[in-house]
Amino acid sequence: MLRIFALSLMLSGLVVGAEPAQPKVKSTSNITYSTVDGVKLQLDLVVPDSPGPHPCVICFHGGAWKGGSRRDLPTTGFASAKSSTKLGMLEAFAMKGYAAASVTYRLAPKHQFPAQIQDAKTAVRFLRANAKKYNLDGERFAALGFSAGGHLAALLGTTDAKAGFDTKEHGEVSSKVQAVVDFFGPTDLSLYCETPGINDAFMLPLLGKECLKDRKLYDRASPTAYVTSDDAPVLILHGNADIIVPVLHSELFKKKLEGARVPVKMITLDGRGHGWSGDDVDDTARATIAFLDEHLRKGSKK
Repeated sequence: MLRIFALSLMLSGLVVGAEPAQPKVKSTSNITYSTVDGVKLQLDLVVPDSPGPHPCVICFHGGAWKGGSRRDLPTTGFASAKSSTKLGMLEAFAMKGYAAASVTYRLAPKHQFPAQIQDAKTAVRFLRANAKKYNLDGERFAALGFSAGGHLAALLGTTDAKAGFDTKEHGEVSSKVQAVVDFFGPTDLSLYCETPGINDAFMLPLLGKECLKDRKLYDRASPTAYVTSDDAPVLILHGNADIIVPVLHSELFKKKLEGARVPVKMITLDGRGHGWSGDDVDDTARATIAFLDEHLRKGSKK
């Protein structure tokens, strides 16, 4: 939730090893995917400059749903100890053959839930409706997020139109994704009923009510409440010393997914908190690409 995690370290493992040439990519910034109450919601997109269509990773920043920016992800340099190459996250994905988007969503407390997931779903539908224009494979979309962004990615993977979060924009196409990468996202918001300080700091701005006064609202905002057998495969990455989003969130999410027989893999980093550095970065980055290769490269039936 808090932006205490150094995004400059995440996914640097994508460029470790031999010094790669700068990727040939097509970058498009400030694409307006929706306008809500006069406010333009935008995304940035990087696509490999090679024959497509390309699978797409749609990325969501953290910041406790009330801070952060899509600019945190694509413009941050990634520097591995094993490489002098510095790439933004979107460019790093493009080097691996994936289109990648970084998405703005409305922030609390001005915009309370479900504004954030409504925006995330609208962004997915916009990209799917414009897949041909941007050389994307509309059948192979993944959602990836950090902390609050991980929460949105998990909701994208577990909810369909019946959840009531889809707006009418591009209603002819689905907001479903075919894979989810969840970096330490909260998945059962009712767990914060037991931690009044965090509930007041993070949940009240997002949801507008205390957990003990409206447990159903907290459940409605929780990915664990929507798990069914047709959900997208999920990769979860979480440190077991995280005090902002305790690892119990991911453990419960994994258990729910397993119970529904949804493909899920969880990587728990011992002693790590709300983010990590060093070799752990390289390891989790490689795991991310391997997971995406498995579930997007081979095609999707969802």
